[in-house]
Amino acid sequence: MAQKEGSAGGGAEFLSFRLGSEEYGIDILKVQEIRGYDAVTRIANTPAFVKGVINLRGTIVPIIDLRIKFGIGNPVYDEFTVVIILSVAGRVVGVVVDSVSDVLTLSEEQMRPAPDFSASLDTHYVTGLGSVDGRMLILVDIEKLISGREIGLVDEERLETA
Repeated sequence: MAQKEGSAGGGAEFLSFRLGSEEYGIDILKVQEIRGYDAVTRIANTPAFVKGVINLRGTIVPIIDLRIKFGIGNPVYDEFTVVIILSVAGRVVGVVVDSVSDVLTLSEEQMRPAPDFSASLDTHYVTGLGSVDGRMLILVDIEKLISGREIGLVDEERLETA
């Protein structure tokens, strides 16, 4: 993965990944590892975006397909499909994405607040937009995403104490 340098001021590092034609970024400090997509064990009565679980060195890890969660077309699992293993509030969770791009350091000047959407759209997990080399990144707070009412993999109380 290529490393991009931001300006000397304050900034943050993001792992960029693709879902469909859009590029997203998550805080690199939440990333534990990146793996190829393997078969998962399906769990009955879970939403479609919860693909199932995997056993990762003795830890049972729930796997969420972000393409399905965000309603971005039909998922295609190929050699570029990856699972980003995240550590969030003491819990290990995997998210399936189309591909991982690189690690980007964004300066404060390169980040903008998230636009206001109507109350009917659930975008509370979008923290802002990043711009680098003519690319636009949708910056996602992965903790808010996986603790949301619909997914609920991490309790809100756990986030506050983490």
